[in-house]
Amino acid sequence: MVNQKKLQKWVVLGTGGTIAGTAASPSDLTAYQAGQLGVAVLLDAVPGLREVLQDDPLVCEQVAQLDSKDMDPATWQALALRCAHWLAQPDVGGVVITHGTDTLEETAWWLHKVLDTTKPVVLTCAMRPATAALPDGPQNLRDALTVVREPKARGVLVVCAGHIHSARHVQKVHPFRLDAFGSGEAGPCGQVVSGQVRWQAPLDGPQVHPQAGQLLACAAADWPWVEVLHSHAGADPRKVSLLAAAGVRGLVVAGTGNGTVHQLLLAAVLQAQAQGVAVRLSTRCSEGPLVGTPAALQMTEPGLNPFKARISLMLDLMA
Repeated sequence: MVNQKKLQKWVVLGTGGTIAGTAASPSDLTAYQAGQLGVAVLLDAVPGLREVLQDDPLVCEQVAQLDSKDMDPATWQALALRCAHWLAQPDVGGVVITHGTDTLEETAWWLHKVLDTTKPVVLTCAMRPATAALPDGPQNLRDALTVVREPKARGVLVVCAGHIHSARHVQKVHPFRLDAFGSGEAGPCGQVVSGQVRWQAPLDGPQVHPQAGQLLACAAADWPWVEVLHSHAGADPRKVSLLAAAGVRGLVVAGTGNGTVHQLLLAAVLQAQAQGVAVRLSTRCSEGPLVGTPAALQMTEPGLNPFKARISLMLDLMA
């Protein structure tokens, strides 16, 4: 009897973004409409898709169709629930998500904190619309499918321009070049070279937040309101009192340098904290963790930029 290979199913979820964008001309790389093409159309443009899948079945589903600058809690919730649904299927090996670049790092961290699975979830994107003369989306999507099928892949990863980044460290670092993402001092955790995955660093295991289930079960409109404040020269403290009066539950302060905060802004933040607003301290710097322990404000988790720290604080506040 011939020993047949057991086929594994792979799932691709579409959310829109530049990868699904269209423009009037193939030469137009900026004045395009994001989120116009369905995920099935994107898969049709992937070169050598059958070769990558090796006869494994592929399922695609459109979860959202938006420009990722407009990402919102309701879409995050829907995406996480669809991921959880598919990842719970025994025959599903992993999930790929097509996403816009602008808030991709935030969605990656969100999924990392709410999905309780060891199976890989790989986000990918594009810096050029699908109608460009030389679009980058098809190759990025092919690379993402290659990574999700790699036996060592686990957790939430981001694949762009041949680099594999972890959800914790990934950050958009350039507004228009194809290789628009970096992982700071940590560096990427791997690369896709000639269709093969080369790992360069250990991968993060599941780090599900204790309040993840509660947040997913709660209406997105009722999630705790958390904002990011930046300290800068001449920072106006009035915005803190306005936010507190409006009912903000938490504030992430992006301090200058090693978490320093303008004295007037710090006084206002401490007053809000005394009134019950949860506060976390981060830094505007794109690389390096905060060093030392400031007495006034609690620091964020190591390695998180202010926008990922906002997600973590939102989860904390569900308790």
